[in-house]
Amino acid sequence: MDLQFVGMDPNTGEEGSPTVWVEEETADLVIQGVTAEAVLRAQIDETQWVPGHAPGIPAHETVIRIPARMVPILREACNAAERAHLRGAAGADAGVSSTSGDA
Repeated sequence: MDLQFVGMDPNTGEEGSPTVWVEEETADLVIQGVTAEAVLRAQIDETQWVPGHAPGIPAHETVIRIPARMVPILREACNAAERAHLRGAAGADAGVSSTSGDA
């Protein structure tokens, strides 16, 4: 799996570093961030956000907090993911297989 580093929290100190990458093959965003605090997790866990969709955070998922100051980095990551996806689609059109991952 090849990851393209996009950026990290500009206010990162010695510890912790919210970071964003794009996985080259799937064009998935890979995000490292601060684990959401218990109050936020409880609010998400107890709310049915979409009718018919079970509330809660499944055991195989987590909630992270990304600082608002990282929005430009996330935009850059989205652009990089879109470019990677388009390259993969062009390769598939040329007979090269590619996979797409769903988050």
